Amino acid sequence: MFSGSHLRKLRKAKGLTMKDFGRKFNLAESTISGYENESRKPDLETLDKFANFFNVSTDYLMGRTEIPRIEAQGEYTEDEVELIEDALRRYREMKSKLTYQIENNK
Repeated sequence: MFSGSHLRKLRKAKGLTMKDFGRKFNLAESTISGYENESRKPDLETLDKFANFFNVSTDYLMGRTEIPRIEAQGEYTEDEVELIEDALRRYREMKSKLTYQIENNK
């Protein structure tokens, strides 16, 4: 079920009126009102557009979670990226040397 209260909360946090928000998606103010009052439900394409606009999960807009978005797993610090790149470089060098040795020992 779509959560109109989550949509309203997100819209107000951005300081948008229903009319201004609707214009961004070529939707009438009455349509936005219907979504927020849950007398109407957006189609999947519109739901996805809203999620992207607010940078939240569709689960949040559907009322399946109270967490607006799930932080991406696997984000690395600059130091971690350097270490990973260095390890990858060393791995490639070692692989290249081993491949050369195997090919020349045949």
